[in-house]
Amino acid sequence: MPIRPLKLLLLILLTQNAIAQTRILKGTVKDAHSDERIPFASMQFKSQKTGKLSDSAGSFIFRFNEWPTDTLIISYVGYRDFKLPFDSFLLQRAKDNVLDISILMERGKFDAVVVKKKIDRGLLMWKRIVKHKAKNDRYRFRNFSYELYNKLEVDIKNIKKEKWENLPFIKKFNFVLNNIDTTEEGVPYLPVYITEAISNYYYQKSPLRRREVFKGTKSLGVNNESVSKLLGGIDQNVNFYANFIPVFDKQFVSPISDNGDAFYNYKVLDTQMVNGRRLIHFFFIPKHKGQNTFEGDCWVHDTTFAIQKMNLRLGKEANVNYVNKLSLIQEFSLLNDTTWFLTRDKFVVDLSLLSGEKMLAAIGRKTTTYKDVVVNDTSVTNELAKNKLIEETIFPPQANNAPDSFWAQNRHEELTVTEKKLYQTIDTLLKLPAFQRAVKTVNFLATGYLDVGNFEIGPWYNWVFSNVLEGWRFRWDLGTNKYFSKKLRLHGYLAYGTKDQQFKYEADAMWLFNKNPRAYIFAKYSKDIDYGQNYLDEVSQDNIFALAVRKNGVPIKFLKTELMQLDLFKEWHSGFSVTLSGVRKLYNPLLNLPEKEIFLDGNGGTKPLNTFEASVQLRFAYLEKFLEGTFYRYSMGSPYPITTIKYTRGMKGVFDSHYEYSKLSGSISDYLKISPYGTVYYNVFGGKTFGTLPFMMLDVAPGNEIYYYNKYAYSLMNRWQYLHDQYAGFNFEHNIGAGIFRFTPLTRRLKFRQFYTVKGLWGSLSEENKGLNMPAGSTYIFESLDGKTYLELGTGVDNIFKVLRFDFVWRVLPQPLPEAASQRWGVFGSFRLQF
Repeated sequence: MPIRPLKLLLLILLTQNAIAQTRILKGTVKDAHSDERIPFASMQFKSQKTGKLSDSAGSFIFRFNEWPTDTLIISYVGYRDFKLPFDSFLLQRAKDNVLDISILMERGKFDAVVVKKKIDRGLLMWKRIVKHKAKNDRYRFRNFSYELYNKLEVDIKNIKKEKWENLPFIKKFNFVLNNIDTTEEGVPYLPVYITEAISNYYYQKSPLRRREVFKGTKSLGVNNESVSKLLGGIDQNVNFYANFIPVFDKQFVSPISDNGDAFYNYKVLDTQMVNGRRLIHFFFIPKHKGQNTFEGDCWVHDTTFAIQKMNLRLGKEANVNYVNKLSLIQEFSLLNDTTWFLTRDKFVVDLSLLSGEKMLAAIGRKTTTYKDVVVNDTSVTNELAKNKLIEETIFPPQANNAPDSFWAQNRHEELTVTEKKLYQTIDTLLKLPAFQRAVKTVNFLATGYLDVGNFEIGPWYNWVFSNVLEGWRFRWDLGTNKYFSKKLRLHGYLAYGTKDQQFKYEADAMWLFNKNPRAYIFAKYSKDIDYGQNYLDEVSQDNIFALAVRKNGVPIKFLKTELMQLDLFKEWHSGFSVTLSGVRKLYNPLLNLPEKEIFLDGNGGTKPLNTFEASVQLRFAYLEKFLEGTFYRYSMGSPYPITTIKYTRGMKGVFDSHYEYSKLSGSISDYLKISPYGTVYYNVFGGKTFGTLPFMMLDVAPGNEIYYYNKYAYSLMNRWQYLHDQYAGFNFEHNIGAGIFRFTPLTRRLKFRQFYTVKGLWGSLSEENKGLNMPAGSTYIFESLDGKTYLELGTGVDNIFKVLRFDFVWRVLPQPLPEAASQRWGVFGSFRLQF
């Protein structure tokens, strides 16, 4: 009997010794770009020809009696093979005979899909997924809701401390560089920004309603509600089951689109059992180069043909600017035994101005998780019943920068040590006076405006200008900013010409009653030369960038105006707005226009070009979104056409006005994405003037006198060339994308883009207005279309060096006179930043 405990003790000691001698290799296989784990990656030893697969979570473990003298090869479709040699460099990383590593797989080329069998299993799988989309897409439910957690991180990649820390503008912020980390592959990166948002999202299928209620946002340094809303579910809602997937401002064809077989090749790889369910692995590659398509793979449940996980990667030849790499990942989980629902998605993008693996780049990582999912429940419809519109976003004041205690209780996943440290770094940085000055400087260069205490100077690009009338023109603006008041804005400028030796000036004021919906009153007095045509969206040309090449033989026309204006604006949540205006103008033609003396009324009037008018403008832009500033805002467009109607009444005798007339005008415009055929912009407009008026009070067709392309003007028409009292026209532009340029390797690599434009105009001028504005012996002759059609066509090359566009424009109708042959065709350039 006593010998048995002795044998047991000996057995335990021997077992412990054997365990101590065991060498263990363990770790995970991940995507080097997205940091997502790769399930079921093939792992095989080169010499021994043995191996295994990583598990469903991308993890693996090997046990050895002795470290092998071999090379472990890890492979996965769509990635380069990773070779791990068991050399001294690797083994010195082992601790207590345990080697724990992360295998980071770099993207590579997919093998070509070659179908040799009678049955194409990949195409068959795609057909089954598409057939079952209606049963698996979350938008099949009558309604649903969930709590949404969004986290956005920004890192700077390839930043080397030794090269940056001695730069003059960096020295005072050297402590930030202490956060530089390196990836497993040795690439240095610096976390620079992080923001979070939690909201409750509600959706109803019929009648369509969406609602989002923010519970908390955390965004250090950005206290802007419209920016915070962009992290919500309404603006960041990507559905892989849809036919098209948005990538920045473009629409990419989904691999499970209803007509995906026209854009992709498919192949089934293998099957695996995960949690008792059989998943089928298949991958897809673009069928044609240069199209807006992805490459990637997904796992499909073999019973419901629902997507369990999908990885989309942007191909190198995709026609998108500044994007080196891009990954989109979505994961779905079962709510019950048969209902799959989205539980997590991730967006990772590498952005840089210059391409190259070692170039300075920004990495954006947006992670979204979904929990507390509820489907087909009255709690959802009860919440949506509060909506007054189809779509509403509720942003309570307390949601902005919610306290740390809120995040500790409600954050879906714990922040990493690096992320926590980043919040502390940003908070410290924002408090530094030197950093605040640096931000002001960058903002001044980018926007043109600089805050000085409670005031604002700029824009700097209006400071210097030159023309034949004024000589060198110098202008100085001064206005109040949000530190002075968030309701009242005062602004004015003073300009002086060295040649005409005349001062010009303006003073204006705005009182903002409400920001959302918007309501304000605006007043202005100015006495200056009219540099803008004030037609459609054309901007004035009294800035340094307007010193572009002018057309040969086209003199500049100068019209001086003295203006008094009062506007009252009111907007409603529906997108409907009303603008009431009263405007008094005194006109004085100075150069290259008819003299004011020809308009004398013979009654001794000393101010014959004096008018007062009142107008009402109605505008409807349903669900239009804006990027809000303190006083002004930038429209981000509407999913519906925008309609504008304006009526103006000129009143004789009011403020010594000499003219009685009426004007009626209107327009409909829209910006459409017609995937996969690019985008379309159109604007249809028209108007009529009732009365006999001088030329500057009539409808002047918008012409372009410089070789910089103006989207809203007629390129082969001069300013003040055509005069009308009734008109109708259209402006159409179709940006095709890569188009014909995707068929040649060179233009495909240069990412050229194709477009065409069509602009038309009809107009006429009454005999009374012709007699007033075109008298015999006049030194300036206006033209009128007199019912004829003006038509110009354009095409060209866009995205040259990612920033330039050249338009080749041909005037089809009417044919210009021989002495105006320069108006038959022209080449125009323009500059813009775009993805």
